[in-house]
Amino acid sequence: MAYSQKNNPFKKKVTRKVCLPKAKIASMSSEAKQKVINAKQAAANKGEQVRSSKSNVTGTDSKNLKDWVNQDWRQLGDPSKKCGEN
Repeated sequence: MAYSQKNNPFKKKVTRKVCLPKAKIASMSSEAKQKVINAKQAAANKGEQVRSSKSNVTGTDSKNLKDWVNQDWRQLGDPSKKCGEN
């Protein structure tokens, strides 16, 4: 029986959710939001975990890494949900 990569327990799981700081989501246009969502879904459809670097978001207003991590992270598709909720 051949080993199947499909059942590999160490393979990273693909997600379609995009999480950004709540303040950044509020300042983005609907076109910019859709561009990031589409890039993440395209990557997920290919089985990749990370979206294209062409869709990177800049200007997330943080002084340092600790400040960046402690921001209020929300799902881009539904900002009422925190970044990990279903």
